Amino acid sequence: MKKILIIAAILITNNFYGQEHFAGLNTSSRVGILTAAMNPAELTNMSSQFEVNIIGASVNVSNNKIGFSDLTSDSNIEDLIFIGDKPVNMRFDVEVLGPGLAMKYKKWAFGITSKANGKLNIIDVDTKLGDAISNSGLNSLISSTNINNKNNQRIIGTTWGEIDLILARTFLDTQVHKFNGGLTFKLLFPGSYANLGADSFNGTISQTAGQGFLTNTNANLNFSYSGSLASSFSNFDDYTQSVFGGLNGFAGDIGFNYQWKDEKGLGTSINGNKSNKNKYRLNAGVSIRNIGSMTFKDNNNNSTNYTLQIQGTESLNLNQFENVDSLQEVENILLNSGYLTKTSSNKDFKVQLPTTLTLYTDVKLLPILYTSVYLQQKMNDDSANDQITAQNIFTLTPRLTLGLFEAYIPFSNSEISGFATGIGFSYGGFYIGSGSAITAMLNDSKQADMYLGFRWGFL
Repeated sequence: MKKILIIAAILITNNFYGQEHFAGLNTSSRVGILTAAMNPAELTNMSSQFEVNIIGASVNVSNNKIGFSDLTSDSNIEDLIFIGDKPVNMRFDVEVLGPGLAMKYKKWAFGITSKANGKLNIIDVDTKLGDAISNSGLNSLISSTNINNKNNQRIIGTTWGEIDLILARTFLDTQVHKFNGGLTFKLLFPGSYANLGADSFNGTISQTAGQGFLTNTNANLNFSYSGSLASSFSNFDDYTQSVFGGLNGFAGDIGFNYQWKDEKGLGTSINGNKSNKNKYRLNAGVSIRNIGSMTFKDNNNNSTNYTLQIQGTESLNLNQFENVDSLQEVENILLNSGYLTKTSSNKDFKVQLPTTLTLYTDVKLLPILYTSVYLQQKMNDDSANDQITAQNIFTLTPRLTLGLFEAYIPFSNSEISGFATGIGFSYGGFYIGSGSAITAMLNDSKQADMYLGFRWGFL
């Protein structure tokens, strides 16, 4: 159990901290498959007649406990996570865009893309409970402490693959105005899933001779697992080897896009390069993404709800969980203790995708200078045991555009880790950037991210 609680922190120290995928790049006037992932209606604005996506990858992690300076200090990362009274929240997200193809034909645009997703999240975990389980010495306890947490404390890991079919159409196209709509139909291939939920946790943690004990406790627990994540949370290979399962889910995006065109052609770069065919004064859009769910089916599938009750002089030794790193082991220890009562169980279970509302506007300030505003609002409750999580994000991005070359600096505020700023570059089809690299270097940022990729547009 100790490994389960701190694995997200280990991933953070070995990877990146972050927020939204492809921050600053997704609102570029260089439109293609990547932009259509944000809003399918944008596909009719493609900068080329055809585009082939070769590869793209984005790694994002956010947390509300560990700062950049903590990574180079002598402090124990495991201890820092559980300092203070604020619940622990961490998000580790990976998105890989695989081969894809898009094309425009008259007022229509079509695309087919592939994507792999991986997530590991810690949600609203009580610091006192986390410290008691992960640190056998019970650093934060003198004798005993009471916990009364009404939230659903969750640890969730999941992987899945997608094949996305994109259709977009221009409904209005005049010299000044353009209006598009688009849909994405997603074929989902669930890979692996694990969820531990502890809802309405009420109990007492006490220390005796270096041992931690749980007494007078009531809680509602959920154990759900499928695929390789059932046996281990801490082996990163289990995430990479189980991304694509069988076809077992569907989802969709819907979006609309408006352009106020620049009829004077001010979108042409100062050196006369006309590679950017999107000449506008303003480009705005709205989309709702990931409307749908997927069903996990595997030989080791399990989703069970329990009530945990420890009463009177009864107690549970928390040191039993110190070297446990799988949900099955945690579940078996609790079952053997006799304090769990099963309330419901399912062999196969359905998981909801993280549905989000996206709003954005990109405005031309000067012939080579643009500024975009991006807002992402989650539409689901992260506390539900069958829900994959998302974040609320706001990003402001000034961008310099010189023909094939673009440079941009995204300023973002995310729900978990707060403010961050980074930098990114693109030239032709190649791009590389981060939404938080500058903040990570200059102050005690609690996030970082990195992305890079290559796509090829022609005609």
